[in-house]
Amino acid sequence: MTTEDGVRLWASRSGAGRPVVFCHGGPGLWDTLDDVAALLTGLATVHRWDQRGCGRSQRSGPYSMARTVADLEAVRRHFGLEDMVLLGHSWGAQLGLRYALDHPRRVLGLVYVSGTGIDPGTTWNAGYSRNLRSALGGDVARWEELKGRRERTPAQDREFSVLQWSADFADPSRARQHAERMATPWLEVNFACNAAINAEDKREWGTAALRDRCEELRVPVLIVDGEHDIRPRSSVDSLERALPHARRVVLPGAGHLPWTEDPEGFRTAVGAFLSS
Repeated sequence: MTTEDGVRLWASRSGAGRPVVFCHGGPGLWDTLDDVAALLTGLATVHRWDQRGCGRSQRSGPYSMARTVADLEAVRRHFGLEDMVLLGHSWGAQLGLRYALDHPRRVLGLVYVSGTGIDPGTTWNAGYSRNLRSALGGDVARWEELKGRRERTPAQDREFSVLQWSADFADPSRARQHAERMATPWLEVNFACNAAINAEDKREWGTAALRDRCEELRVPVLIVDGEHDIRPRSSVDSLERALPHARRVVLPGAGHLPWTEDPEGFRTAVGAFLSS
C-alpha cells in the first residue's frame, strides 16, 4: 500500500472475524507477529503491516509518533475499515494507545500487550537495565561489547539483537531459540527510526496532559502482561488506573512476548476480549 505522501508500506490481511490491526514493536523493527495471527485464527480478520522505514516497507522517513499514527490511519483506509480493534505489542502498544486517543471513534478496543505505560521512562529504565543484564547472564560481556561499537556489520547487528531479544523470554533454556526465530528472516533494524521516536517519547511521555487524555478515553482496553517481563510491570500501573474501561491479565511463566510462552492463556484472554 502507499501512504498519502508516497511511501510504500508492506501490509497483509488474513483470517475471518472481527477486524484486528496489529502494531508491532520497535520502534525500528518489523512485524514478527506470525504466531499471534495464528492464535487468532477463527477469531479475527488480522491486518498486519511493517511501519515506515522498517522491514518490508520502504526505507524512508520522516520518523515520528505523529507520522506513524498517520500511517496507521492510512492502513485503516487502505483496507476499508470503518472501525477496528488494535493489538499493539511493546512500542506498538504505545502506538495503539496514541491512535486510540487521536481517533477514538475508529477503535472498537485496544489490546495493550507488554507496553511500558504512561510514566516517564526514568521510573522503570534502571530496573529494566538490571533485569536485562541479569537475564543475559554469561552473554552480557559480548552484548556490552557489541552495544559499545560505533559501527557494526549487519551480522553483528543481528547478533546484538538476538542477544538482547533472548532476555525477553522467561525460560532461559529456550530463550536463544525464540530470539533466533524472531530474527529469521533478518530484515535489519532501522536504528535511525528507533533513535528518533525514542527521543520524542522521552520529551512527551509521562506528562500530565497525556494522563488527562487517558482518563477521558472511553475505548475498552485489555492490558496483557507476562509475569516475568524484564520491563518492570509497575510501569503500567498508572495507565491502568487512568483508563476508565481497562482490565488487566497477567500470564504466569511468560516474558515480554507472552503468546510464545503461554499461547493458550493469551488466546483465551484476547478471545474473550474480542467477543465482549
